[in-house]
Amino acid sequence: MADKFVENSEEDNSVTMLDVLQEESQLEEDAYAVLGASDDRNCTYNKGYIRQALYACKTCCSQKNIRAGVCLACSFHCHEGHELVELYTKRNFRCDCGNSKFGNKECNLEKSKSTINIENMYNQNFDGVYCTCARPYPDLENENNDEMLQCIICEDWYHSKHLGSKDVPGDDSYEEVICAGCMKKHDFLWRYATKYSTMQNTISSDNGEEILNVENLPNGCTMPSKNLSDVAGSCFWLEGWRTSLCSCESCKKMYKEQDILFLLDLKDSVQAYEEAGKITKHESQYEKGMKALASLDHVQQLTAIEEYNNLKERLKEYLQKFAENKKVVREEDIKEFFSEMESKKRPKVVVPTYCR
Repeated sequence: MADKFVENSEEDNSVTMLDVLQEESQLEEDAYAVLGASDDRNCTYNKGYIRQALYACKTCCSQKNIRAGVCLACSFHCHEGHELVELYTKRNFRCDCGNSKFGNKECNLEKSKSTINIENMYNQNFDGVYCTCARPYPDLENENNDEMLQCIICEDWYHSKHLGSKDVPGDDSYEEVICAGCMKKHDFLWRYATKYSTMQNTISSDNGEEILNVENLPNGCTMPSKNLSDVAGSCFWLEGWRTSLCSCESCKKMYKEQDILFLLDLKDSVQAYEEAGKITKHESQYEKGMKALASLDHVQQLTAIEEYNNLKERLKEYLQKFAENKKVVREEDIKEFFSEMESKKRPKVVVPTYCR
């Protein structure tokens, strides 16, 4: 298409229909990455313990010390209208919906469930708080919400300023993060950090001593021998660093004892999970939208983008009031906004469904 379908080229706030659809496409790709191959109709319980997108229901589990996670489908069909906490993804987790943690409330999708999932692991995220500061996200009491990064071992999320590191490298320079607490707990990982982290060039020889481990040589152990001292904080790992982990029997035994054997599983990484999610997606809204645009004439395309810009500006003004008053936007508020928009819509305006 030669035309850009701009409402008014003189206005900075105008956008092209292609911009609208490309933005929608990016949002969809991000959603597919997070949700992976999640099914929004069927509970994941029968798949066992898997990495999946999870939600904690504060409505059903409001009591202290009761932590539980539900799958995507159950968040829709069993907890609609409830106060849900989005947990992103957790490894080795089985859907809790309807088990003993939910009292008499049964799962609407899968009735035959164990009373408890003994292998599930829970952290403070299930209470709706994160980081060493144990604050919610977004934090309405903090106007400067800091970027948050997830530790691949404990799977908690940390503000970059609370990672215990002086400098946080750029996103493109590392693949995964292990928080300061987990690095202290599994301190042997600092040996690998000398070669496979962003700190490889900043850890001087003064910080460690090369120790010749004769016993390890016959056993085929490839763990770096540098013994570090006085090194602390979080560690940012280079791409492919997990392939460098030694898999000799002695190291495997240590991983198992420290409950981090999953580090040897390359499919365990969030990156692998996200890539799998992108592959399973169906025809995108972008693709559907481009087909819809092709069926419209030039006037209809101009009208559609005009309506979109109108919707964008009114929604921005509407949400600004919540931001100024530091109020949470509820589902009812959004429904009210679109209800008012519908009542004020001009008659006989052609707006493609895919671009609303």
